[in-house]
Amino acid sequence: MDELDARLLRELDAAPRVGVLEISRRLGVARATVQARLDRLVAGGVIATFAPTLDPMAMGYTVTAFATLEIKQGRGQAVLAHLRRIAQVLEVHTITGPGDMLCRLVARSNDDLQVVLDEVTQCVDIVRSSSVIALSNPVPHRVLPLV
Repeated sequence: MDELDARLLRELDAAPRVGVLEISRRLGVARATVQARLDRLVAGGVIATFAPTLDPMAMGYTVTAFATLEIKQGRGQAVLAHLRRIAQVLEVHTITGPGDMLCRLVARSNDDLQVVLDEVTQCVDIVRSSSVIALSNPVPHRVLPLV
């Protein structure tokens, strides 16, 4: 990745709906150059998706929580299959430390969070869970500073 790629990614981040022709104008390069760069960044996995970024809070999910799960040895795939069926489970990371998985969850209220946590822990392969509620998100998910 070079400086032109970085500028291209910054433009896309700032205005995701802008067309290739407009990006080429802003960057001062040919449209074919921008298209070739985009194609290469997509093929290389740098650009993972052109899908819109959805905001759970704007969709009514005002509570964000994190749950650490301890699971039975060798049952990770079964637990992941269970978690994938729960819409409010937005992310799952396998981790080191006292737990085995860290989940980011959303809910419409604290009462709804209890329902979500109950559904998460219904899996017999989950031995223990602990959860925390996020109070704010002062540094939202970002990748652009790495460019």
